[in-house]
Amino acid sequence: MSTSTAISFDNTEYAFEYKKNSDLKNAHFLFSVIGKPWLVNLGLKLTPWAIKWNLPFVKLILRKTIFQQFVGGQNLQETAAVVNTLNSHNVQVILDYGVEGGNDGEHGFDTSASEFIKVINYAAKEDNIPFISIKITGLSRFGLLEKIDTLMNHSEGSLMNCYLKAIELLNNEEKQEWEKVKNRLHSICERASENKVGVLIDAEETWIQDPVDALTFSMMDLFNRDSIVVYNTLQLYRTDRLKFLKDCYEAAVEKGFILGVKLVRGAYMENERKRAAQMNYPSPIQVNKENCDRDFNDAIDFSIRNINKISVIVASHNEQSNLYSTQLLAKNGLTSNHPHVHFSQLYGMSDNITFNLAKAGYSVSKYLPFGPIKDVVPYLMRRAQENSSVSGQMGRELSLLKRELNRRKYLKLIQ
Repeated sequence: MSTSTAISFDNTEYAFEYKKNSDLKNAHFLFSVIGKPWLVNLGLKLTPWAIKWNLPFVKLILRKTIFQQFVGGQNLQETAAVVNTLNSHNVQVILDYGVEGGNDGEHGFDTSASEFIKVINYAAKEDNIPFISIKITGLSRFGLLEKIDTLMNHSEGSLMNCYLKAIELLNNEEKQEWEKVKNRLHSICERASENKVGVLIDAEETWIQDPVDALTFSMMDLFNRDSIVVYNTLQLYRTDRLKFLKDCYEAAVEKGFILGVKLVRGAYMENERKRAAQMNYPSPIQVNKENCDRDFNDAIDFSIRNINKISVIVASHNEQSNLYSTQLLAKNGLTSNHPHVHFSQLYGMSDNITFNLAKAGYSVSKYLPFGPIKDVVPYLMRRAQENSSVSGQMGRELSLLKRELNRRKYLKLIQ
């Protein structure tokens, strides 16, 4: 196998080869709308209300616009078409059943666990679905996670020591409830291990993240020995995550398992800053983008330098971070498709990164959510909010789409 080579993310022919002209025009319109914060804010207020009241025309608009751009389908059958299209371009899939939290108590959490296992069974039959993504808030009551997190933050010691102390302080009913959460996650990871499918555990808000980290770490200890099954998600827009990565690495080496990490910049920045200001505590978010970029790239560097003991997924829309990752692979004499290095971007965004990486032989996927519109609306709203707040993201998407449309128009003229 050849080592990784230089790559460019400017080739729009590769990036949009799988899209028809009508798809490109629809995407251009959608990103133009998302680029207007006032429209996004209006949509954020009206859409949940419209979904609650089951207004058909709103569902139709969502399905034809933002749902079509960012979601694979309403069920696994609909998603299959997108999976097959991506596969034809050597792009893999991280499949995500879009449940954001239980609306039906313990029964709802049990149902979510069963759905995640169904997704694993489906992924196991498909060659290009190496991972699924899950949220612990789909398996556990938010208030319980928040209480455990608070108790952990009032303890001293390592992550796992604080976690064990916190669990002991729960009342009997809460202990039983938490045991069910652990059993749900264990069943998911066990099925994934049996079927050789990776489980990526999404990050949550900082005030419930500690028990998620501890629970994920305990699953890695069980399942990341003979193969790499469980991955934790680290949000590098947090000031503490680079150190946390290094601490987890040392603990994993001590315990003898491989650390699985998905590196992202983050998904809850606005809520985190707002809550910190309201409750008068220091914001956990980096003071500027430069610091976030620095920590993200340092995390990539640390992971690749310790690649025998870390399996890393670079989940980024930042061209420089992706380019830096490929350069590190080359610098360390590693192959472009090294089994411990994977790249990923959200479906519907940054196709110039995904498809150019795939064309160059890198292991890369699209993060592909699916589910009924009402269930994935929170995910879609967060995508719209994030995109509208990221400086330059919409401009880059629009310029690439316009360039490819112009390229195709020119080719048609000269034929």
